[in-house]
Amino acid sequence: MGRLVETAKGILLSCLDAKAGESLLVITDDTRTEIGEALYQAGKALGLEAMLMVMKERELNGEEPPKAVAEAMKAVDIVVAPTAKSLTHTNARIQAAAAGTRVATMPGITADMFTNGAMTADYDEVEKLTDRITKLLSDASTARIEKDGKVLIINIEGRNGVPSPGVYREPGKCGNLPSGEAYIAPLEDGSEGETVIDGSMVGIGKLSSPLEMKISGGRLCSVTGEKSENLDVLLKNRENGTLCELGIGTNEAANLSGIILEDEKVYGTVHIAFGTNTSFGGTNKAECHMDGIILKPTLYLDDLLVIDKGVFVV
Repeated sequence: MGRLVETAKGILLSCLDAKAGESLLVITDDTRTEIGEALYQAGKALGLEAMLMVMKERELNGEEPPKAVAEAMKAVDIVVAPTAKSLTHTNARIQAAAAGTRVATMPGITADMFTNGAMTADYDEVEKLTDRITKLLSDASTARIEKDGKVLIINIEGRNGVPSPGVYREPGKCGNLPSGEAYIAPLEDGSEGETVIDGSMVGIGKLSSPLEMKISGGRLCSVTGEKSENLDVLLKNRENGTLCELGIGTNEAANLSGIILEDEKVYGTVHIAFGTNTSFGGTNKAECHMDGIILKPTLYLDDLLVIDKGVFVV
């Protein structure tokens, strides 16, 4: 526990700029109480008014927390949420940010991830690259992902890129920890083509063989490959199957492990997600938010080559 508490102190200070006297709410579930307790103890040691709330594990990423938790999130300076399922794209998180709360979500975090890998990155460098890629996303109208002969065209015109550099020091700033990605909400009917997901996929984990996806009119039409039946929720209705996110990993210390929190931050990867995107500039509210990682992709933003087979060229 000692090492976890020391790591937690560093996170609160460097990533969230926590100051003595501020209020900290740690939200966890039955699966992550050790990390929740470490953050709570670290907050107390740093002179914060620290509180800890434990809820039962949510069933899906993006499922809302209990109302009491959502209300509490709006009433504090800082929220840190080490949970099994993601609170990142919930209304509770959106409303907390609107109230000025700084929020760091940690969906799927493990004790090992807490003290190794992406969490150990030089976040000043991560922030610089993330900001650069975010501007390119905001300025572009179209993204094109090429992989294994398959091409996916994504319409991002008029939407703003979102930085998630792992640094949330101002009121209302939010994102994942560990972090290091720039992402955007595509137009909900504006994705067309095919792609291969070969890194990891929410609902499956780290992939031993690739998934092949066909997307038309912004919606997932089919997915084939080992364990693709685990993704049936995406074919259940239009909202769940809508391609809702394009993200680019910018953290050189991140490792591919099958835990999406870190996987989507791996340097030079691209990820797409299906489901909810109302928390970052989209209009689609679904029952889920499920990401898939593409390793060593080639990515164009308009006609600018940004990533060439997994290597940044900008």
